[in-house]
Amino acid sequence: MKNHLVVALAYDGLCTFEFGCTVEVFALERPELGVDWYGFAVCAAAPGPIRAAGGIVVSAPYAPALLERADTIVIPGWRNADEAPPPALLALLRAAHARGARLCSICSGVFVLAAAGVLDGLRATTHWRYADRLARRYPAIHVLPDDLYVDAGQVITSAGSAAGIDMLLHLCGAITARASATWWRSGWWWRRTAKAGRRSTCRAPWRTTRRGA
Repeated sequence: MKNHLVVALAYDGLCTFEFGCTVEVFALERPELGVDWYGFAVCAAAPGPIRAAGGIVVSAPYAPALLERADTIVIPGWRNADEAPPPALLALLRAAHARGARLCSICSGVFVLAAAGVLDGLRATTHWRYADRLARRYPAIHVLPDDLYVDAGQVITSAGSAAGIDMLLHLCGAITARASATWWRSGWWWRRTAKAGRRSTCRAPWRTTRRGA
């Protein structure tokens, strides 16, 4: 892995927790590992102010065109599951998917991927309170409301906020395992983030799906 570029999408109404988890996992340098770490950047979903939950204002240094260079794109939630994402953003996500970039969503961010059409025919998950809405609106998606996250290969989706951490750490391991198998197997990430290990289950009947195409 050399300069694998992870781009987080920032938008007005940004979900602060989901965005913060993405930054924690991918943006901080890890010199203690002795491996090439990620390139990380934040791009705006559209022109205009980016106000986040909790009264925070975020400044995104890059325009949406950065998605054209991303190896992995993370959508940390979405401001309103009933609001259609900007058409220009959807076009960029489709193009990224077509060239092989990995697309990931946390919680309500799945509605952005669904609107882009990149989840058709795949399994996916989201926060339990959005699951029925997702299934009704996008019948081509096989919605798994009980899963923490679903790895469908090129597209990965997670359930509600905290499940995003499980997905991000899984994604981190999937990208870096070949270059850093020793530290990944040692559980370094779980110690570094003070997280109590990989969750194979959450509250019953939740389960983790590693591969769900």
